[in-house]
Amino acid sequence: MPTPFSPDPARVFAFLKRWPIYRPTPVRDFKTAAGTLFVKDETARMGLGAFKALGGPFAVARLLEDRWTEVMKTPAPADGKLRDFAKDITFVCASAGNHGLAVAAGARHAGARARIHLAATVQQVFADRLEAQGASVVRSGDTYEESVAAATRDADETNGILLADASWPGYHRPPALVMEGYTVMAEELRAYFEARGEWPMDVFVQAGVGGLAGALAHMIRANWAVQPRIVVVEPDAAPCLRESHRAGKFVKVEGPVSNMGRLDCKEPSLIAFDILRRCDVVYQTVSDGAAAAAQRKFQEAYGITTTPSGAAGLAALQAHESARTHENAKALVIATEGAVSGAKI
Repeated sequence: MPTPFSPDPARVFAFLKRWPIYRPTPVRDFKTAAGTLFVKDETARMGLGAFKALGGPFAVARLLEDRWTEVMKTPAPADGKLRDFAKDITFVCASAGNHGLAVAAGARHAGARARIHLAATVQQVFADRLEAQGASVVRSGDTYEESVAAATRDADETNGILLADASWPGYHRPPALVMEGYTVMAEELRAYFEARGEWPMDVFVQAGVGGLAGALAHMIRANWAVQPRIVVVEPDAAPCLRESHRAGKFVKVEGPVSNMGRLDCKEPSLIAFDILRRCDVVYQTVSDGAAAAAQRKFQEAYGITTTPSGAAGLAALQAHESARTHENAKALVIATEGAVSGAKI
């Protein structure tokens, strides 16, 4: 049975109005040999430097309201009482860096606490950024999947609120709220292309567990006036969504560690998998070398500083362009995150 996903971007926008730092991120356009390249530049999103800033804070706010209603048996208040209530609440999650930062920032904004589990492969610079947001950091396991398991146990044992960005059987609402936050990006893009009167023919969106890809695909198919081809891009070391699609069921893949650390997920989000199954998408994998080359291309040709994860969509586009037979293409890629000072690529 498909998992429910009925987002309302309007309520996310209403929440974001309470964050003075919110601004739509820019869409940059470049003329290339293959046509027009549109880049949605998320590298400075809300001061956190990644699209995930849209999901974690919104989910924190909604889940705090849920906890209030559960405990107090009344609708959540709109005044300082909820903030006083939040000081005893801890949000728990696993992260490869950016989701944890968004959760930590959301918890701090709401007056709650955050405890973030990082695998051994996550660089210390990300732990430092989390602690700067007031979060507690716990090193858990050697892989992202092991850190997710540790965070789940932590929340169960401490009565914390588990705020994962992936869903699995029996766990849907928190990641659905995170993905609802991401729909703002699709609405920003729709407004841009409507005003411009020009739409992309191809949309390349990278995927780890698939939250962003699922949210964008849902919104594109729901209300974009001109429908593009949607290409979901994964590391060739972690094509969990592609393999789940091929199998027709939720599957785990095996593979080496990828330099696309925020995309190196061996199990998909169940909600994302269900959405993408019905949204007529195609899948493409990219190698670590191609992603690193695209990261350099972003910097040298377009002046955008990102990472191999952030450049994965461009890597897929570059492979696609080599097979093109015309020069009038219009493609959209997303620079999903900025490079972090001190991080190794």
